[in-house]
Amino acid sequence: MELKYVQTTCPYCGTGCSFNLVVKDGKVVGTQPYTRSPVNEGRVCPKGTYAHEFVNSPDRLTKPLIKKDGKFVEATWDEAYDLIAQKFKSYKPDEFAALASARVSNEENYLLMKFTRGVMKSRHIDHCARLCHASTVAGLAASFGSGAMTNSILDIAESKCVFIIGSNTFEQHPLIGRKAMQAKLNGGKLIVFDPRYTPTAKQADLYASFYSGTDVAILNCLMGEIIRNGWEDKEWVSTRAKGYEELKAVVLKDDYLPENVSKISGIPAEQLKTAAEWIGTAESCALLYSMGITQHTVGVDNVKSTANLQMLTGNIGRRGGGVNALRGQNNVQGACDMGALPVVFTGYQKVTDPATHKKFADAWGFPDGICEPKNGYEVTVMMDVLTDNPGELKCMYIMGENPMLSDPDLNHVREAIGNLEFLVVQDIFLTETAEMADVVLPAACYAERGGTQTSTERRVQMWRKAQDPPGEAKEDWQIISELAAKMGYAKQFPYQDIEEIFNEIAAVTPSYHGMNYERLNKPEGLHWPCPTTEHPGTPILHIGKCSHPDGMGVMHAIEWKPPAEVPDEEYPYLFTTGRCIWHWHTGSMTRRSETLDAEVPTGWIEISPDDAKALGVQNKEMVRVTSRRGSIEVPAKVTPDIKNGVMFMPFHFVECAANILTHNALDPIAKIPEFKACAVKVEKITEA
Repeated sequence: MELKYVQTTCPYCGTGCSFNLVVKDGKVVGTQPYTRSPVNEGRVCPKGTYAHEFVNSPDRLTKPLIKKDGKFVEATWDEAYDLIAQKFKSYKPDEFAALASARVSNEENYLLMKFTRGVMKSRHIDHCARLCHASTVAGLAASFGSGAMTNSILDIAESKCVFIIGSNTFEQHPLIGRKAMQAKLNGGKLIVFDPRYTPTAKQADLYASFYSGTDVAILNCLMGEIIRNGWEDKEWVSTRAKGYEELKAVVLKDDYLPENVSKISGIPAEQLKTAAEWIGTAESCALLYSMGITQHTVGVDNVKSTANLQMLTGNIGRRGGGVNALRGQNNVQGACDMGALPVVFTGYQKVTDPATHKKFADAWGFPDGICEPKNGYEVTVMMDVLTDNPGELKCMYIMGENPMLSDPDLNHVREAIGNLEFLVVQDIFLTETAEMADVVLPAACYAERGGTQTSTERRVQMWRKAQDPPGEAKEDWQIISELAAKMGYAKQFPYQDIEEIFNEIAAVTPSYHGMNYERLNKPEGLHWPCPTTEHPGTPILHIGKCSHPDGMGVMHAIEWKPPAEVPDEEYPYLFTTGRCIWHWHTGSMTRRSETLDAEVPTGWIEISPDDAKALGVQNKEMVRVTSRRGSIEVPAKVTPDIKNGVMFMPFHFVECAANILTHNALDPIAKIPEFKACAVKVEKITEA
């Protein structure tokens, strides 16, 4: 028997925890602590503890599949490549779109972006950041010149006040929650605002329950109170910020007095005043948020408002401060960094900039050029185009994404994907999206590959291969390179190993210039920006100056707007969604992990006792939940931990898919959907 440990980085949330995979006779059989990681110091959440269980699942994809007469048949790689190459060559550039993945490595996201823009000459590439943190990228870039988490996970523990809004951190990012608790144990105050009394809220020194979609009103109220009491950081505002007078004029309006915001948000005025005092007078305050802030039609406004508050109090460029946008997937930050977005190349270099466009065209050396220097379609726009303008988009290549469970208004998504002429899906399982494909390509999972991923704090870390992929499955970078060669571009995809791809990334990406595998092959990795090989990396952004060309932060005066859809007589309840600690996103990995699935085998809808009584519903009874987009049946969870008039569901479960109900109204800038607020009605299911 051969037994070995292989250190790697977790494939679940964006925290970037490390652990050892236990390998017995060439197969992954367990996990063990890896204590040298500064992020998690040997500790992991339940998902990390059981991150080995899905790896050798019996329903892993092992051979290419081609759909014939409505049924999948096994094929050779050459047969699959030949069919894909023939079909792809038949489409014009703007008829092709690609979805990259927050689950795969930086190197593989970079290659799919290069394939899309170089081989297919298409502008249309995106990934699931559109569904979680597109608002962060747009909002923080507008405020600071950089669209990423400003501080490190480690310095949260040093904060004198931690303000969590729009994040159930203890379930979504447990090891970041641990840092918030360390701050509290060190004498810091913990404030949690959330529509639900979550495990995170239960640890708070101050918890306030509010109605989803009222974030801007709340943040404006806090800023108004801080200014009225003279708690703002006058030096920071006067020397490092633009737009203060305009912001001040808005937040000091009567509309945003605590008594008036209380009526909008449901938070008592005294709690708003207390929160403002704690934030305004703290030596340092770290603001943490996640999708509760971003997934709104006003998601960019919400993000800018968090930045406004932190600039106002001088908590930018300071240890224990910052705007800490917590990324939901292991490599959603990296996929954005790699240009898997319709408006940028790597490192957020704009595709519309002529010099940048020429830089990439020259670096890649495609003899027939690359895509036009124009922005492409976001994934949410792709779905609308497919239903509203059939025939404009005809072909799609999806790597490691499952829009048939992750996207809003799933009936609309099914219609959209059904309108494609040709769909290729590359994944580790036959997901709900893969079932709709014409060709399915079997990929390696995280335990079967090397490469890098970039965590929520911009920390670039290594994956390390622990076993071979099952059957004929291949690593994503190999599949993309081989397909590009089939289409006549072997010279542009010459890679012998994944390290060669990273070296190319570093060459064209200023924020990654100073990184290489030798430097990254250490427990702590490196934070970008890391411009030279002597640079130590940058855990905290905006020290001394922001990333705008003039070094200034930009405050934005923002008025509160209600959600696109609000409760009414027909649909009287406010509906919101989120995650639970045992499962992750569309469940394709965690629901194939025996231990995790046994803990929470299906979904539920949370209903307050008063609402349950009015509906005549008992705990665990089945109810029918209906929105203007569809209807599902799901067991009720009657709990005092949610506000009257509000309903919550986790979105991991295909048999009661919350996203059948959610609204695909979009933020006008980020094109992110409003997952966190729509209107539903609930009915008890009575026996016929």
